[in-house]
Amino acid sequence: MPAESAPAATNIHSGDRVAGANFATRSTVWGLHGAAATAHPLATLTAIDILRAGGSAIDAAIAANAALGFLEPVACGIGGDCFVMLWDPRLRKVVGLNGSGRSPRSLSLETQRARAKNGFIAAYGATAVSTPGAVDAWWTLHQRYGRLKWADLFAPVIEMAQAGAPVPQTVAAHLAGAHRLYTRPDIGIEEVENFQKVWAPLGRTPVEGEIFANPALARTYRLIAEGGREGFYDGEVADTIDAYFKRIGGWLSRDDLAAHRAQWVEPVSTSYRGVDIWALPPNTQGIATLQALNILEHFDIKSLGFQSTASLHLQVEAKRLAFEDRARFYADPEFAKIPINWLVSKAYAAERAKLIRPDRILNPVHSGEAPSHGDTTYFSVADNDGMMVSFIQSNYRGMGSGLSPDGLGFMLQNRGELFDLTEGRPNTYAPGKRPFQTIIPGFATRDGEPWMAFGVMGGDMQPQGQTQIIVNRVDYGLGLQEAGDSPRWHHGGSSEPTGEEQHGIGTLHLESGVPAITREGLAALGWRPARSDGSFGGYQAIERLPGRYAAASEMRKDGLALAY
Repeated sequence: MPAESAPAATNIHSGDRVAGANFATRSTVWGLHGAAATAHPLATLTAIDILRAGGSAIDAAIAANAALGFLEPVACGIGGDCFVMLWDPRLRKVVGLNGSGRSPRSLSLETQRARAKNGFIAAYGATAVSTPGAVDAWWTLHQRYGRLKWADLFAPVIEMAQAGAPVPQTVAAHLAGAHRLYTRPDIGIEEVENFQKVWAPLGRTPVEGEIFANPALARTYRLIAEGGREGFYDGEVADTIDAYFKRIGGWLSRDDLAAHRAQWVEPVSTSYRGVDIWALPPNTQGIATLQALNILEHFDIKSLGFQSTASLHLQVEAKRLAFEDRARFYADPEFAKIPINWLVSKAYAAERAKLIRPDRILNPVHSGEAPSHGDTTYFSVADNDGMMVSFIQSNYRGMGSGLSPDGLGFMLQNRGELFDLTEGRPNTYAPGKRPFQTIIPGFATRDGEPWMAFGVMGGDMQPQGQTQIIVNRVDYGLGLQEAGDSPRWHHGGSSEPTGEEQHGIGTLHLESGVPAITREGLAALGWRPARSDGSFGGYQAIERLPGRYAAASEMRKDGLALAY
């Protein structure tokens, strides 16, 4: 399965290339000593600089994530959560970290219900805010795997945020969209003046190529650089957040911040045609990728043909089956007993695979019966010692809750929107509970060796995108860059962990590169292929081969992959 080779893809075009798949947008990047792939060129350069200065992959990942919080605020920031999987070359195993925060302990289920909109937690404003987990996750990772001084990791972003950097195309578009959204009177956010002070001081957000600076965030990063974890969770920043919610009306408090801790967790894995695929367990949706792949393993996907009607139909059906289980079972394991081993078992997948028919759509789709007993940034970094890091970080929907504490230069996440308000379900809201999480890093190993640190950001697109990457690589032999440039599908309308029920067979969005004959075939089966809506995520990946790394980035975002 050489990374540089790919089969011909009929009627799938992006441009004319002298080598590789004709739909690929660029070549895979190669290097001997290290690699980084992020959603912004300056963040990738930051990671490479840290690696070349002797930093570990974790040092480089922290510096890159901090940079992305300034450069790509529409997708991430220190007001959000993160999850990490990494290959530890000393332990020779995949290691996981859950960096998600809990709901405010003073916010009750009764209050959530009283303030709900149409039976669900409001997407924006104070009821959707949960404790930010990113900075504590950085600190926890650095304590175990860091080489450079903590403060050195923040020097690049402090300089950038103070001096400013040009805004790339995709970020500019999303900033403008956020401005329109948060200032709508019907949204009902408690205050939006701070958002406008930071990101729209001229009454508008910066346009593509315009220099944007965030000196307030630079100052916050200085406090974190000087104070470590406590510089965020116990001190001026924590006091400011506490006072902010007392002023505007809200629940996140200094006590919630001080009590937060990231957790080391054991990743879950399954095999797919000789490759081991790894995921973090709930409260993430990571095992949905494993469930879908387990189902697809029962079909000869390769023989059906790349981007064929039959292949895409089976992939979508496997997603729908996995997502019904996702809606029913995935939640904070401290509050609900989740049958993880059963959900990712080959025996259960065999039962589910029998439900799929090649000539018609399964309707309705139900979750299994357990035995009794948006927006996000993804990036990957690898170093000269063989450590590979798969890292995902997010403020969730839009830029987050719309709430930016006074003078700190960042927005708080709205991940709390993903709780269910119905009594007695695994993901039912409770104080001090971690909500269901969409953000998932991906990792793959072969024969006990690290193979690929990869991810596809974007809400419910993430397990769908991860599944497509693995199918493209394992079944169709696509290279690292080509696997991400391949046209994608995105199915919406499955049941959700919030309690929202499925909408018939849902809606199948297809990218413009999907062949016309495939679209026609899917329509003949009864799917309703919708026009591309841009909801196909953002892919980054690093592959390990003997003595070298390959790196790939996403043509759908502003990203860049580099290796040296």
